[in-house]
Amino acid sequence: MPDELTIGRTDVDNLLGKPYKCILFNDEHHSMDEVVSQLMKATGCSPQRATAIMIEAHTAGRAICAEGHRERCEYVSAVLEEIQLGTKVEPA
Repeated sequence: MPDELTIGRTDVDNLLGKPYKCILFNDEHHSMDEVVSQLMKATGCSPQRATAIMIEAHTAGRAICAEGHRERCEYVSAVLEEIQLGTKVEPA
């Protein structure tokens, strides 16, 4: 009989749902300050973390701005898209 405290990855995925990520794409239409402000609003992260995400998206063309449950990532995406920032939610 398996130990009741041992939970496999499949069991965790079934309980919590598979992880997702929200990707922010580079934007040429908003100032860097606007993007940082919207990231802070969407994710609740610090100004330093929002700046790091914005810089990664600016230099690499995309950055993961949130990870977790699908609903959370969709919420972050919706807030970012309020000012027409490009995002995508996909399985992690």
